[in-house]
Amino acid sequence: MNELLLVILAYLIGSIPTSVWVSRHFFDIDIRDYGSGNAGATNTFRVLGPKWGTFVMLTDMLKGMIAVKLALLLPEYADNEVNLQNLQTGLGLAAVIGHIFPIWAEFRGGKGVATLFGLVLGISPWTALSCVGIFILALYLTRFVSLSSILASIAFPVFILVIFNVENPLYRIFAITVALLVLLTHQKNIGRLLKGSESKVPIFKNRGKRRRRSAA
Repeated sequence: MNELLLVILAYLIGSIPTSVWVSRHFFDIDIRDYGSGNAGATNTFRVLGPKWGTFVMLTDMLKGMIAVKLALLLPEYADNEVNLQNLQTGLGLAAVIGHIFPIWAEFRGGKGVATLFGLVLGISPWTALSCVGIFILALYLTRFVSLSSILASIAFPVFILVIFNVENPLYRIFAITVALLVLLTHQKNIGRLLKGSESKVPIFKNRGKRRRRSAA
């Protein structure tokens, strides 16, 4: 029963529609009516700019981290690392589902990538930081948030299965599932990337000018 209550609480935390509330409160719009129509960090970067895109991304990551830490409210899991990790994963996934289908925003949310990162950061911080590093590098080189998310998500199971060699079988399955889900939810973005019509975010947009000034 305690586990079920925590799962419900994790879902409610994940349901907090950061980008929707930001767009309505500060811009008097619904972010879902613009850009890709998605209520996530990528579309916030695209529509509201890097400042609010970064805020939404970090807040959505925090939702996943908080959901994972709810497991600490059940001390009986503290003595079994595998069981604790499995409970944390379940709570994190509940938050991700809440982000995708938020009860506070007509069940029309985002794709859950940032919340997934928060989940992983709460359970496997070194793995998460490695994935974030790949995300930032890809974003710097391409300015495509969608492509950066895809590459970081694909790297996740590589880190879990190969580099860090996590032994928990359910967590290994989870890592592979995450990569597949991100690819599935980004099909439209992948199509736009292949067609060359995917929007870039304005972050790092002056790096080329700085390089030219340096060369001069």
